[in-house]
Amino acid sequence: MKKLIALFTVIGFLTFGVTQISFAQNDQTAGDPAQIEQADETQVEQAALIEDNDDQIQQSLHFVLKDKFIEGTALWMSPILICLIIGLAFIIERIFYLNLASVNSKKLLSKIDEALKSGGVEKAKQVCRDTKGPLAGVFYQGLDRADEGLDSVEKALVAYGSVQIGKLESNLSWIALFIAIVPMIGFLGTVVGMVLAFDDIERAGDISPTIVAGGMKLALITTVFALITAVILQIFYNYIISKIDGIVVDMEDATISFMDMMIKSK
Repeated sequence: MKKLIALFTVIGFLTFGVTQISFAQNDQTAGDPAQIEQADETQVEQAALIEDNDDQIQQSLHFVLKDKFIEGTALWMSPILICLIIGLAFIIERIFYLNLASVNSKKLLSKIDEALKSGGVEKAKQVCRDTKGPLAGVFYQGLDRADEGLDSVEKALVAYGSVQIGKLESNLSWIALFIAIVPMIGFLGTVVGMVLAFDDIERAGDISPTIVAGGMKLALITTVFALITAVILQIFYNYIISKIDGIVVDMEDATISFMDMMIKSK
């Protein structure tokens, strides 16, 4: 019991001491308005300096890219910019098309199954007509040949499914073409820049950094912007490919379920 009382006593003294120190510090700070004002001014200056540095970094990056693009000359940078714009146009078109082509296959199969049970093939075809996307078109072709037997239905699904997959993959060859062409343009600019540098050296009869810098700069700038463009297009190209693969796998799985549904309905 005595040890417990002694422990509480020590804790009380420590708490009282810390409290007194805190009050003393607060009184000292409150009693010195000059220090408070100086501290506030210092914080404001630091915040303004941080904002100015951020603005300078952003502006410097923007201006550096713009200046380097101009230094690359219109002869070499214009084809790179054109490839980027056209490639992005094809990419945006494909992304919109694929988003519209995506459909909830399980929900569509459920509607077709209910239509077959309640209204027969004609009602199921109407469900497919009212649904957008390639999968509904594939199912419609299968239902349109339901009277000819299951073999005809399966052949129609396979044939029209191939057509729809071809539509999903359209314009991808153009994107791949720009991905391949852009680095070649950059490397061509590199070779031309090296040739110009050697021509300058030959005319001057001297190898100096100032003479070589012009041609080397042109060579490096065109290569850098060409590689950046190719990387951007390649990333979106792989995204589109992965989205197409997902749609195709979903179509194949839904087609199998559709055939099982047709077999049960017979």
